[in-house]
Amino acid sequence: MRSSLPDFPWDALAPYGDKARAHPGGIIDLSAGTPVDPTPEFIQAALREASNSPSYPLTAGTPELRSAIITWAKSRIGATGDFDVLPVIGSKELVAWLPTILESKKILIPEIAYPTYHVGALIAEAESVPVEIDAKSWPSADLAWMNSPSNPTGRVHSVEEIKDCISWSRANNSVLISDECYFEFDHTAVSTSVMALTAGDNTNILAVHSLSKRSSMAGYRAAFMVGDSSLIAKIRELRKHAGMMVSLPVQKAMTVALKDDSHVAEQRGRYNTRRETLRPALEACGFRIEFSNAGLYIWCTRDEDAWISVDWLAQRGILATPGSFYGDKGKNHIRIALTATDAAIDQAVTRLKA
Repeated sequence: MRSSLPDFPWDALAPYGDKARAHPGGIIDLSAGTPVDPTPEFIQAALREASNSPSYPLTAGTPELRSAIITWAKSRIGATGDFDVLPVIGSKELVAWLPTILESKKILIPEIAYPTYHVGALIAEAESVPVEIDAKSWPSADLAWMNSPSNPTGRVHSVEEIKDCISWSRANNSVLISDECYFEFDHTAVSTSVMALTAGDNTNILAVHSLSKRSSMAGYRAAFMVGDSSLIAKIRELRKHAGMMVSLPVQKAMTVALKDDSHVAEQRGRYNTRRETLRPALEACGFRIEFSNAGLYIWCTRDEDAWISVDWLAQRGILATPGSFYGDKGKNHIRIALTATDAAIDQAVTRLKA
C-alpha cells in the first residue's frame, strides 16, 4: 500500500476501558456500537433450519433473497427505475473493499466519518479527501461517500442536501455511495434514501444497508447494496472471482428478516427510549447534545478535549468513544452508544446523577 494503515483506534481506548472496569460496580461499555439485544427467534430459526448447507452459495443471492431485497427497496426506501441488488458479508467489508473493486483514485469522505471510509481509500491506494456535507463545495473525484443517518453524529441529511449530492455525481460522472445502515432508526428526524430521489435514473448511485442493527444480526455479517445495475454487475463479477459470498444459512435468515417490520419497530423503540433516558443525565453533567436525531448514538461535547471527557466518564465506570476517532472535527466531542441493556443504561444514569 502507498500509505500505511492508521493505528487501530480502539487500541488507544483500552487504558480507559481498564479504568472503567476498576469501578466498584464494573464497566458500562457505551463505546463500540455492538448490539446486545437478542436476535429475534424467527431469524435464529431460519438460520438453524438452513444449517445443512454443503454446497457453495450464490454470490448474487438466492432468488428468494433477491426478491426480498427488491421488494424491501421499493417499499421501504422508495427505489424506482432500473436497479439491481447484491448481498454482502456485512457492510464494513464492502466499505473497505469497494474503492479497490471500482479502481477509484480520489475519494470524498465526510469530514466527521466512520473511519473505514478512509481505510478503504488507503487499501485502494487512493487519495482520501474529507468534505463538508454541502456537495456544492465538493471537488471532482471518482467516488464520494454520503452517510445519513450519520455515524457518529446521528445527523440526518435533508432532501435538498441529498439532491445536491446526486447533482454532483451527475455533473462529474462519478460514483455516489450512500451509507444508509442506520436508516430504520429515526428519532426526531425522518431519513430519506438517495434511491428515493433519483427519479428512476440510478446511474452511478449505490445505497448500502445492513441488518446488523435493524435486526440485531451483527454476528451474522449480513448486508446488501441497491442501485446502478451496471455497477453492481461489475462488483458482483469481481466478488464471484474472489469468493466473496454470503453463506446460505445467513441468506435464508436475511430473507425472513427483511419480510418483517415489527421486530424493527420494537428495536427502534428500545434505542429511542434509551436515548431519552440517558440524554437528560448527560446534560445535567454539562454535556451539550448535538444532532443525535437518528441512529444508535448520542454525539455530545463539554467543549473540552475528547479524551478529557472519556477519562471523566471512565472514572465513573462508563466507557465512551472520543470523537477524534471520526476525524479532527470531532476532537472535542464524544460518541455514546445506546447498544447496552436497559439495566446498564439505567445504571449509567445513576452514576451520572451521583
